[in-house]
Amino acid sequence: MTKAATDLGKAHVFLTGGTGFVGQAILERLLTSHPDTTISLLIRGKGSTTGADRLKTLLRKPVFSQWRERVGEDAIADIVARRVRVIEGGLGVLPDLPGDLDVVIHSASTVSFDPPIDQAFETNVGGAVGLYEALLKSGSDPHVVHVSTAYVGGIRKGVVPEASLEHEVDWRAEYEAALGARGRVEMASRQPDTLRGYITDARARHGKEGPQAVSKAAEAARIEAVQATLVDYGRMRAESLGWTDVYTLTKAFAERAAETMWAQGGHRLSIVRPAIIESALRHPYPGWIDGFKVADPLILAYGRGMLPEFPGLPDSVLDLIPVDYVVNVILAVAANPSPVAEPEYFHVSSGAGNPLPFHRMFRNVNEFFVQNPMPQADEGHIRVPEWKFPGGRKVERALAAKERANNQLERLLERLPSTARTRVRLARVQKNRKNLESLRNFTDLYRAYVQTEVIFDDSKTRALHASLPVKLQKDRGFDVGEIDWEDYLQNVHFPSITAMTRAFSKRPAASESAAKALPKRTDVVAVFDMEGTVVDSNIVQQYLWVRSAGFRKAAWPGEFLRLLGSLPRYLRAERHDRGEFIRVFLRRYSGMPVARLDRVVTGGYGSTLLRHTMPAAIDRVKEHRAAGHRTILVTGSIGTLVGPIAGLFDEVVAGSMDAKDGILTGYLAKPPLVDEARAAWLRQYAVKNGINLSQSYGYGDSHADLVWLELLGNPSAVNPDTNLSREAQRRRWRIYNWKRGSHGLTQNEIDSETRTG
Repeated sequence: MTKAATDLGKAHVFLTGGTGFVGQAILERLLTSHPDTTISLLIRGKGSTTGADRLKTLLRKPVFSQWRERVGEDAIADIVARRVRVIEGGLGVLPDLPGDLDVVIHSASTVSFDPPIDQAFETNVGGAVGLYEALLKSGSDPHVVHVSTAYVGGIRKGVVPEASLEHEVDWRAEYEAALGARGRVEMASRQPDTLRGYITDARARHGKEGPQAVSKAAEAARIEAVQATLVDYGRMRAESLGWTDVYTLTKAFAERAAETMWAQGGHRLSIVRPAIIESALRHPYPGWIDGFKVADPLILAYGRGMLPEFPGLPDSVLDLIPVDYVVNVILAVAANPSPVAEPEYFHVSSGAGNPLPFHRMFRNVNEFFVQNPMPQADEGHIRVPEWKFPGGRKVERALAAKERANNQLERLLERLPSTARTRVRLARVQKNRKNLESLRNFTDLYRAYVQTEVIFDDSKTRALHASLPVKLQKDRGFDVGEIDWEDYLQNVHFPSITAMTRAFSKRPAASESAAKALPKRTDVVAVFDMEGTVVDSNIVQQYLWVRSAGFRKAAWPGEFLRLLGSLPRYLRAERHDRGEFIRVFLRRYSGMPVARLDRVVTGGYGSTLLRHTMPAAIDRVKEHRAAGHRTILVTGSIGTLVGPIAGLFDEVVAGSMDAKDGILTGYLAKPPLVDEARAAWLRQYAVKNGINLSQSYGYGDSHADLVWLELLGNPSAVNPDTNLSREAQRRRWRIYNWKRGSHGLTQNEIDSETRTG
């Protein structure tokens, strides 16, 4: 048998995708095992960071740690200056390439299986087209090693040969159609009826936050819909042509571009097709990996208890391959060029020589997480499920039933009053919804990889390994038969990916309250909403307190009945717009003498309001004042009704009501300070008073408070309604459950606090 070459000698190697997972490993091997090569790297600058700067950052990554230690930190700059050249740019905007290239390793591609169709084609197909056009212009005649994927053959069963793909699809026409898809979808998304639907939905969900929040949400929904449609375009077009997804479709078309644009023009081309690439078995060190790869999200989701069952075929082969094997094949192929105009194909896979059935993979995953369980968010550890492999249809039916039940429970909880108990239950339901969404996504994404009935023939790759010098086969070889799957999975791969997740599992829950003392500062504010946050009441209750203290007993029943009759109108206004509700409801004060309202507030109303103050809120106000923070109470109601507790704060911002001849007209003197108006006021207040909003604090209870709370660096939701609770959980804001104590404040305590403040 003819011995294969193992050394690239003084070759000038051009590498694309050098910052990616496989590209990093290729670069490291070139630096360590091929010391006479010159390496040109295609690196795109990011913002003010140049490609050269990105290379410096890249060489500090863990994959290069042993190389750095071996050559010494002092020698690195000299080695890089002599051997490595940065070509600034990307595949879409390739600059002129050197004219003396000997080898090109094209490893750049999208890392997503389900991207929008235009992005997938632009990166995978457009990138290949741009590369080969640039090579033809350069005058170089290098041997190109085009890195593809073993799954380019599409949906099929049986043995897949190491050969050119058999299909008659016009890849150029598909490329042009895909690039034009976004324009078509964008145009459709801007049609009046479509926009009307986005606005209606946004108004229903965000109307209480204000008109800008509505328009922002409507546009976000439009953009999200455009992306989802383009993802669906890619998925459906791939399936209609016989491929599993748009990733494998575009990788297949990239191969065809390489064949037609490069090999058929009289050049040398080798195509390397790895299967599912995972962490290193040996080099640069066992377990090296850069981020989560194809199988890892599925493995970790199982460890977190998120996958009670999965629609995999137990006898389907999960074709894993360590990344160092992939790199060894690429460089061995690079050192042994294909004949001119006769492309060669190499599968880097394990299914033929050392198959790992899905049931065996599951057994390993199960055993690992039983022995090394993931911690629970609160306490204890997660118990992983035992899969029975009931089949895809049963899993789909069970998943659909769980989704329906969870959605029904969520709708029920959203209609119930927002209490600490309902918020906990709602958070649990929302977490369950996310888990179900993840399960559906995993089911859709991995179905083709865990139900596959293909075996990738790797006879050419095995022959290449056998032709390597025996003394080099251990270090640079790729004999998949020597992989002990149990040892690799249990002692190398699983520990490497779970090590990246355990730190995150210890993050505090969103509802966990802060125990540390407030930092002392004089350039921050603590803004408190009044109703529902500081006082356990709303403006309807306040009105009833005023009227019950100011009415004759004979008149009270009639007023109460009239109020009940108006409640539907008030509720409609409250759902639509907080400011509208305040305007409409405060009209009930029309005709009341100002002097009478003042007497009522300082009398019975004041005592009632003080009884409804929340001790925890007042304690928090005192903590802020002790820390030197300016405390501000803000309400959309009128300032007169705030009087009894005004002394607790440094400043009160409230509305006022117009009066004529000492009689309230029921009209506000200016628009109520709620939702976006409050946010605008807060921005202006910060500018005028030198306030650092990023270090300031806010406390609110309503979804209408969201728009101003998000301006502050330390927002908190207090007894939040359903929508604010959902957002606070999502954004990991602090959530407080403050309750009215058995004894409220007295006016003497308020006066004392005012004097000491």
